[in-house]
Amino acid sequence: MRESPNRTRLKNSEEGLVAVIEFLTAFALFLIILTAFMSLAQLRLGSNDPKTDLIDKAATDAIDRLTYGAGWYVPYADGQRDAVNGTANWEQFDVQTLSSGDFKPGILEGNQISNAKISSLKNVTEQMMVQGLGLDFNMNLHLRINVVSSDQEDRVGLILFDGGTNRESSSASSVASRSFTNENETVQVTLEVHNGGRSLPTLRLSEVLPEPNGGMPEWIELENPSSFAVDLRGWSLSRSGSTGDDMHLFTNGSVQGDSLILLSGAPSLQTNGNASEIIHMGENGFLGVGEIDGLANSNGRLDLLYAFEDDSNGQIMSKVVWTPISGLSAGGSMVYNATSGDWTINEMPTPGDA
Repeated sequence: MRESPNRTRLKNSEEGLVAVIEFLTAFALFLIILTAFMSLAQLRLGSNDPKTDLIDKAATDAIDRLTYGAGWYVPYADGQRDAVNGTANWEQFDVQTLSSGDFKPGILEGNQISNAKISSLKNVTEQMMVQGLGLDFNMNLHLRINVVSSDQEDRVGLILFDGGTNRESSSASSVASRSFTNENETVQVTLEVHNGGRSLPTLRLSEVLPEPNGGMPEWIELENPSSFAVDLRGWSLSRSGSTGDDMHLFTNGSVQGDSLILLSGAPSLQTNGNASEIIHMGENGFLGVGEIDGLANSNGRLDLLYAFEDDSNGQIMSKVVWTPISGLSAGGSMVYNATSGDWTINEMPTPGDA
């Protein structure tokens, strides 16, 4: 008996529906398996590394704080935080003052970049920036501020500030940036945050006068070639030679960024040039004045050392040696050439001037 055309069509429709349902079920199962596989692959490959996420967030939060407003400085009085005399005009203070209070960096004045505040970043150490921006103590940073566009062609590419720790020594790092328009130019602020990086600060001997004329003091010139200020804690000087051995450990003080300081046997008699500061080192006998010798006249050595807080042995960062065959005479100085890395004799010393 032949089936009717209607029954045949109904049977074919039912079979087609079953096939569609089976296909959709199989496809849904495939998607479930694929999703599970991708999740497992992500877990194994670590595409969402918590450490990376943490440092990404730290960089974003830090640049937001830096570019949110003017920042502030709060001094201490009698060991107490003096909030009444706190101010957003932190750029008015030197490095010694800023390091003695609470400081939060900020580089805006209104909604624009403040050139005065950028210039005053030389009075801030990298560690002060780390603390002020709320970063973990084991993090460090690198800050770069530059002009990316301007109606004055000679200002395009101009670097307004560039300082901090490079990322090479870190286990992880993240970069965040913001752009601001000041009148007819655009300034870009780029902040790199590093985790676990530990690089030595930059400070070096730049000129030394061991044998002064006419009752004048001996002196040592130190140069900070980096843009951030350098904390003197952890630094020391060691001298040796015909006058004996001695060492001086710095327990406080800071050196302004891109500047020179002088260590003198008698600051009141010292010619200081453009030095940002003069430190008295005649009281402790490390440096002499007149007929009193600290440094050896014709056969001596001077080392500048640095040690981390958890390191008892200092590392020599800079040194100078002079002997009778060096040709150094009374009134002459030894000058460091940063390009060649050599020391030369200068018959016309320039204390406080590069």
